[in-house]
Amino acid sequence: MTERVPSCGPGCHRITVGPVGSPDVVVIGGGIAGASVAFELAADRRVLLLEGESALATHSTARSAATYIPGHGPAPVRALVAASGPRFAALAAELDTSPLLTPNTVVWAGFDGAGERGVTALLAEREGEPLAPERVDPDAAQSICPLLRPGVVRAAAVTSASADVDAAGLHAAYVRGLRRRGGEVRSGARVGSLERRGTTWRVDVPDGHVEAPDVVDAAGAWADVVAQAAGVDPIGLVPLRRTAAIVPVADEAVPAGGRRSMVIEVGESFYFKSEPGGLLVSPGDETPSPPCDARPDELDVALALERVAAVVTVPVRSVRTAWAGLRSFVGDRLPVVGARPEHPGFHFLAGQGGSGIESAPALGALAAAVVTGAPVPADIEVDPRVFSPTRLG
Repeated sequence: MTERVPSCGPGCHRITVGPVGSPDVVVIGGGIAGASVAFELAADRRVLLLEGESALATHSTARSAATYIPGHGPAPVRALVAASGPRFAALAAELDTSPLLTPNTVVWAGFDGAGERGVTALLAEREGEPLAPERVDPDAAQSICPLLRPGVVRAAAVTSASADVDAAGLHAAYVRGLRRRGGEVRSGARVGSLERRGTTWRVDVPDGHVEAPDVVDAAGAWADVVAQAAGVDPIGLVPLRRTAAIVPVADEAVPAGGRRSMVIEVGESFYFKSEPGGLLVSPGDETPSPPCDARPDELDVALALERVAAVVTVPVRSVRTAWAGLRSFVGDRLPVVGARPEHPGFHFLAGQGGSGIESAPALGALAAAVVTGAPVPADIEVDPRVFSPTRLG
């Protein structure tokens, strides 16, 4: 078997695998986590990706604001996001897709005294990091985002290296790449029970079962449900509902340059960014929820409209469409990657929270290295042990 290498564009060595037959790895979950790690594993493993829904990526992946923001999240997550930046371009080249990132400046704004302190704390925590936010004066923030009312911003910082992510294109590219490498994808394959038998895991699906030495639980908000079906202790995953809506805004009502940026209240109590013919708005809610097909709450939609209307120059009154997704966290808000010693071969890839899209290229490669026991690629400057489920007890 050849040495496993990360996705890195031209020059990477690859092997070709045939039809899955008896897989080496079963990946459970067809969202961005499952698709990314399955693609990486398929470089030198026979991989079967199982998705319980009739279509892939129907839950969190399809409902993300899909923004790449260097400097976002806890320090280990920021390292993943930073490493993912160049990998987006390499993936686009390797998988024959359009550019996956479109530059779009993020403005971190404070609108009151607490916001001023929040901007200062944000900058202090990220000082010296690559692509860290930089302080700008309130007038500059309003110039960057002319949608902001003059005078409402009291403190601000900008992340100039941020971008919109083509989440659908990224996911489709991963699935296409997985199939090119000989991997198999099955939708409508809801997993029943899982059982360890000797050195392999038996995974029951509606039309039978499949066995493999390794299983990756990338089932998003359902990751603990899958773990419990396998007799594996849950990791304490808490799905949190996040609401978003599109507010119709006529193009002629938007000041020049007003389609260039995203504004995030520094405490993440709301954010907005431009979409064709409207604004995407969110109240930044995190409401505990069971794993489910999340639906927006009318109160949360109203809060988003109220908070955004207070700081922008365009009318924010009606809603074209609204939706909700689940962002799942464990207690320390870091992803969970790997297996517990007492359950060899059952690997978690869960708990990405709000960074699943922006960190996917690096996290998928790191997770694949953990599953196979290979070194983590040198460009991913984070110790994988910080993500291990053993930290959770």
